[in-house]
Amino acid sequence: MPTLTLLFLIALAAGTALQWWLLRRQANHVAAHADTVPTAFAEGISLADHQKAASYTLAKLGLARWELLIGPLVLLAWTLGGGLALLDRSWLAADWSPLWHGVALLTSLSLISGLLDLPLRVAATFGVETRFGFNRTTPGRFVTDLLLETLVGLLIGTPLIAVMLWLMMEAGGLWWLWAWGVWMGFMLLMTWAYPTLIAPMFNKFEPLEQGELRSRLENLLTRCGFHSDGMFVMDGSKRSAHGNAYFTGFGRNKRIVFYDTLLNGLEPPEVEAVLAHELGHFKRRHIVKMLLVTAILSLAGLAALGWLSQQAWFYTGLGVDRQSPALALALFMLVLPVFGVFFQPLLSAFSRKHEFEADAYAAEQASANDLIGGLVKMYRDSASTLTPDPLYSAFHHSHPPAPVRVAHLSSKLGGPAAQGS
Repeated sequence: MPTLTLLFLIALAAGTALQWWLLRRQANHVAAHADTVPTAFAEGISLADHQKAASYTLAKLGLARWELLIGPLVLLAWTLGGGLALLDRSWLAADWSPLWHGVALLTSLSLISGLLDLPLRVAATFGVETRFGFNRTTPGRFVTDLLLETLVGLLIGTPLIAVMLWLMMEAGGLWWLWAWGVWMGFMLLMTWAYPTLIAPMFNKFEPLEQGELRSRLENLLTRCGFHSDGMFVMDGSKRSAHGNAYFTGFGRNKRIVFYDTLLNGLEPPEVEAVLAHELGHFKRRHIVKMLLVTAILSLAGLAALGWLSQQAWFYTGLGVDRQSPALALALFMLVLPVFGVFFQPLLSAFSRKHEFEADAYAAEQASANDLIGGLVKMYRDSASTLTPDPLYSAFHHSHPPAPVRVAHLSSKLGGPAAQGS
């Protein structure tokens, strides 16, 4: 057995076993704590709401088990099972140029993968989300969204794929450096274009109306020295009962967005504190730092791909009998997550550090008590578990567990830290 094949199978088996073990830990931990609301949340979350969150979490874990069962089998089918090689031979029959053959191969791989993921996506939306009262989309809107997502993906992704493959074919041994520049430019372009060109294709964005809330938020923006393209309310309720708030874009194209579901569930001081948290990410330069990390990781990944694409064993070890830039890129994208799973805690820890810093900033600019109140309502309304397994959370959650986060904010009040169970 080729060395790469053995390493791939070992990593896939180890990663899958690890994820199964973490899922089991999470399920057992949540179920074991379902009958008692953690002390820090006893005033804001009822036992019935806490138990609903536990049931919702367990239901989502059930779907995650199916995904964990199906995902590795599909990956093996694409690689060692010969699926990618078969797809490649099918497009070779069209007798297109190497560039457009590669574009067709990668595009069809993406479309087929999306179709394979569709049953679980439908089960999540019309199964779990509907059963717990969160889904508000209709089958018609679901299909429309799916078609629009596919169309937008093709319009944006096809030129990007073509440019990347052209660089791999024509830019020489350092093609990966040029490709990195293109990729970073593409990311910045999408960050700039998303608020005004892409997001409005899926949702309506109305300016936040005049009143107490807008005045309070404008004062906060002034205190923080934050300038944006405006504050908008998004009609998130037409698809889901979950609430959120975010700002996106950069330069003068920054836009603050509130889900209508969030505004309906929080009081103005709590919305102010939530926005202060989001502004904390900007003021603490978290976006720049994440962009820098992304730049470093993508550069390292493309450099690795540049080397691997020249190695015959990279193809044969993963079930492909022909070398081409498109096959190298496809194999790299398929296999990278197998090894990336072991680094998830590092990325999660980096993200959590940013969340703590943003919370600290919010406590300085607004009220820690109001942010706690807003978070508790958001946990309740979204049925977020208050008692995740710490190890599972370290792998899967970009935000600190609810008790830890509330304890951190409580320390900003000067009182005793809230205790989780």
